[in-house]
Amino acid sequence: MAPSSTPGKNQVFIGTFIHAKCLGELEYLHNTAVCVDASGTIVAIEPNCNQQKAVETLYARLGWSLDNVAITVARHELQFFFPGFIDTHVHASQYPNVGVFGKSTLLDWLNKYTFPMEASLSSLSKARRVYTRCIRRTLANGTTTAAYYATIDVKATNLLADLCYSMGQRAFIGRVCMDRLGPEYYLDESPDHAIAATRATVEHIRRIDSNFELVSPIITPRFAPACSSEMLTRLSELQKQTQLPMQTHISENDNEIKLVAELFPDGKSYADVYDTHGILNEKMILAHAVHLTEEEADLVAERKAKIAHCPCSNSALTSGVARVRWLLEKGIQVGLGTDMSGGYSPSILDAARQATIVSNHLIAPGGQLSCASQEERDKAKLSIEEVLYLATKGGAQVLGLADKIGTFEVGMQWDAQLIDLGRVPDDVAEDDYAIHGNLDIFGWETWDERIAKWVFNGDDRNTKKVWVRGRLVHE
Repeated sequence: MAPSSTPGKNQVFIGTFIHAKCLGELEYLHNTAVCVDASGTIVAIEPNCNQQKAVETLYARLGWSLDNVAITVARHELQFFFPGFIDTHVHASQYPNVGVFGKSTLLDWLNKYTFPMEASLSSLSKARRVYTRCIRRTLANGTTTAAYYATIDVKATNLLADLCYSMGQRAFIGRVCMDRLGPEYYLDESPDHAIAATRATVEHIRRIDSNFELVSPIITPRFAPACSSEMLTRLSELQKQTQLPMQTHISENDNEIKLVAELFPDGKSYADVYDTHGILNEKMILAHAVHLTEEEADLVAERKAKIAHCPCSNSALTSGVARVRWLLEKGIQVGLGTDMSGGYSPSILDAARQATIVSNHLIAPGGQLSCASQEERDKAKLSIEEVLYLATKGGAQVLGLADKIGTFEVGMQWDAQLIDLGRVPDDVAEDDYAIHGNLDIFGWETWDERIAKWVFNGDDRNTKKVWVRGRLVHE
């Protein structure tokens, strides 16, 4: 549906609210009212509050008049509000290739599928079709914030920013920079050209969203093999001048790591290449990090760079399994990414599902599953509560938005989704299993069990409404 809003209206949401305030623990707020002002900011959270109590006591305390409040009430006990999902790594320009891997691994896949598709989006009519569907699909799956890679084309990248802004999705828009490795038809002419093109996108986004409140530019070298040393240095200088966030890839694939060593023979490691060029800092989001060494992980932690964990893509392209627990224990902030089209799903809920599953099969560094002790394997496993944290507050930390989104707290912005788990009817004659998708709740489950069922069986059919900064952007 087209985004709608209630200009000038305050809003009250009543029902059950569930969020992950810390790693490994969900907080359940039942029979609660959350008040959101006209700017989309949470201004009050009232426990033991129904609609009548809100009208009688809450509005007066906030100075709100009844005729200027929009009310959303969870219709039954199996509906709840959850923070919007945060996708820390997604290629909007690759969306048409979702599910198309062939028999390729990373580098072959880039040349066969990725570069031709991205280059074709210089056609703005095609780009509009692709980007509109990508944004709608991610919003429908509850993604309120996404860190997007676009293409090297400035006009197509700017179009992605325009569409995110108009459709109401919080987004980071990256004009991709690359002056080698790709085909001749899809390369920056020079580092100077890449810097000028990146600045053009930055200024375009500044014109549509002057303070980058909803849509922000993000400096985007594709990855080290696709960038000359001069390119990385110039992008580092640009980042320091602008203080914009930055995103790239690291240690996704064994052959990629070997290629980095060949192209940057003076580099001690993949992470060191980024560090010596000045782009490994607290503004940097590194996707994948599957094969980081101990020294590299320590360097990433020291520089306070962040990691986007993309379990679906890592499996689909046979890249490996990232050691998320190990990264977290080193103090590295981690979020989840769909990495479409390396990943086949637009859903961060699915990424959370995949994160739990692949953590059960984590290999020891440099070896097979049998190389790890049972204690190490058990420790590596991620719980439901932990992956939901990574999908929300963890992602907010990675994108530098932990003071704005990811949890339900006073002062945070209302980026949220209304989830409907549905219920299997008592009367089998009235059972329409299509209504609530793949999820079957019978009513006797505990809340922990309901949430586990949602993570492993839920999909976009359970996502009934989505808001960003208080604006309804999907229903």
